[in-house]
Amino acid sequence: MKDTNIQLTSTISQDNKLTLALKDIEMPQPSANEVVIRIEAAPLNPSDLAVLFSAADMTTAAESGSKQSPVITADVPAKFMPAVKTRVGKATPVGNEGAGTVVAAGSSPAAQALMGKTVAVIGGGTYRQFICANVQSCLELKQGTTAKEGASSFINPLTALAMVETMRAEGHKAIIHAAAASNLGQMLNRICIADGVDLINIVRKAEQETLLRDMGAKYVVNSSSDTFLADLTAAIIETGATIAFDPIGGGQLTSDILNCMEVAAARDMTEHSVYGSDIFKQVYIYGALDRRPITLNRNFGFAWGINGFLLFNALGKLGTKTVIAMRQRVAEEISTTFASHYTHEVSLAEVLKLQSIASYSKQATGEKYLITPQG
Repeated sequence: MKDTNIQLTSTISQDNKLTLALKDIEMPQPSANEVVIRIEAAPLNPSDLAVLFSAADMTTAAESGSKQSPVITADVPAKFMPAVKTRVGKATPVGNEGAGTVVAAGSSPAAQALMGKTVAVIGGGTYRQFICANVQSCLELKQGTTAKEGASSFINPLTALAMVETMRAEGHKAIIHAAAASNLGQMLNRICIADGVDLINIVRKAEQETLLRDMGAKYVVNSSSDTFLADLTAAIIETGATIAFDPIGGGQLTSDILNCMEVAAARDMTEHSVYGSDIFKQVYIYGALDRRPITLNRNFGFAWGINGFLLFNALGKLGTKTVIAMRQRVAEEISTTFASHYTHEVSLAEVLKLQSIASYSKQATGEKYLITPQG
């Protein structure tokens, strides 16, 4: 095993500066129930960008350092400094998940059983060459599964599965999903087809409609279409969908979804009520692709809820037995149902290039970056 280890960190200083850099750190030594993983692939998820850039204004970003060890600096607007005060002066490791080979293991039987295996790992700081992790944070991948195939085994697959399990737990029978052409959206589509769950996919481009329909999606509506609200309402009437998951967040899409749900529910009302229908309508917001405020046009009665949806909170509500089954399903179907497709592969150093940052920070649908720390 190597004697050196490199880690990507994000630091905010007291003088309102963000610094992204590669740090030389010690090789980890596993305790009894831990393993050391040589990280060979790690995805760049939207949640990783939130840690990487924090509240910095990346239009002010500047590149320095060397080719092998670049440094990015950017200004953090003063108004945001109070919100990030707990980060000031701390070199924060970046990366929520990844995959690679176990190269050292602690003394426990569970740790020893993973020695030499390819595993996925979650827990933070995966944008490094070697990471030490508790065995509970690892998912052993099927023999023959590559680290690239298993790199995105947690965030997107478990989020998509948690959406379906949340739907079931809360008594809904069909789902609406926005930004549905994303990697996560495609996974959710495959899950719902396999499980016989009706899914209404909201996209914003004609080619995204075609993509999902070619994947077998039955209900696809285009938010850019002049008939969007009518199309969405018709799909809700047909499926009975009363729960939605929205990664966009800002603007009025959440309001539009609730209004269409209400129109669908009110069709069967025989008496007028100033309080609207009594059918409960739920929208979960799990992202912030649109940073604007959420606009609500209150035409959807009083039986509704809008909540944040965070994977780890959702898993806590679903319970250990369900989560274990979810993880096992991901391992079994990582190259099919939960397959991720990457359009760019970059080294740790290449992550810290202004050209790369300009591309992956767009979070464009159909473009996904994979980091290869050993490159």
